[in-house]
Amino acid sequence: MNFIEKFFTKYPEEKIIKWFKQICVAEAITCFLLYGIAMIWKRYDDEGLLPTIFIIVVGNIHGLFFTLYLLFCVPARKIFKWDDEDFVFALLAAFFPFATIWVEKKLARFDRE
Repeated sequence: MNFIEKFFTKYPEEKIIKWFKQICVAEAITCFLLYGIAMIWKRYDDEGLLPTIFIIVVGNIHGLFFTLYLLFCVPARKIFKWDDEDFVFALLAAFFPFATIWVEKKLARFDRE
């Protein structure tokens, strides 16, 4: 048992599922804030300090949720009984904007065929 699995054994599956789904949504929201607002704002207000601060803050928050998503994929694989293909797809979803929402809606279900 590796460090991540050992850490998550302290928590019930329902709590991990709830956290995983919230992290998926939060990662997508911060991705939108970073790419959809902060970067555009920086592009058109190059001299202002406020857009730079906004990018730093939102970028750090997005980085936190990105990392949490990757860490939570390990117990989610076990809980949702993902095969290797599903697990790799879930990991790759972190690198594409808003793909974590798809993972939360389609892969993070018990009744999928």
